[in-house]
Amino acid sequence: MSSKKVLFLVEVAIFTALALALDLIPFLSFKIWGQGGSISFAMIPVFIIAFRWGLKGGLLSGFLFGILQIPFGAWILTPLQGFIEYGLAFTVIGFAGVFAKQIQQAVKDGRAGKYFTYILLGVLLGTTLRFIGHFIAGVVFFERFMPENFTNIWFYSFVYNFSYLFPCFIICSVAVFFLFYKQPRTLLNTAS
Repeated sequence: MSSKKVLFLVEVAIFTALALALDLIPFLSFKIWGQGGSISFAMIPVFIIAFRWGLKGGLLSGFLFGILQIPFGAWILTPLQGFIEYGLAFTVIGFAGVFAKQIQQAVKDGRAGKYFTYILLGVLLGTTLRFIGHFIAGVVFFERFMPENFTNIWFYSFVYNFSYLFPCFIICSVAVFFLFYKQPRTLLNTAS
């Protein structure tokens, strides 16, 4: 196995473990709903892998992050719901990696405004796709948990998932940009 493949696997493993740790540390993850969903820093390592290694790294890291959540208190009602919310919704975070080449080029060119834009687009894409997975699962599986003051499951699922994923989007966008701004070459030197 080549050293680049080994580095890829090691980084995916380390950053996935970091994502899980960030999600489990109580003062870094703010649980706001009873059936899951928290405002946390946990997606940041997945985005970093996606921007370093592209789509392949992002999707693998997102998938592993979702699967690793299952033994640590995942809220699973049915196998299909578990697959959608933990297998699929976390995997698609890695689609942020479609912007990896643009971010890497902008970093090499020293164009902070440009790589901030691509980081923002990548984080928005990954977070939005994750939102869609949780939103669909909410509509299909969580109507019985809907509070009485809500009458529409579509609206409830939107509010429920938006209430924690929008703050996550903001936190991740700012944090990932800050990390790339402070250490741009260090964060990208092995991905090219």
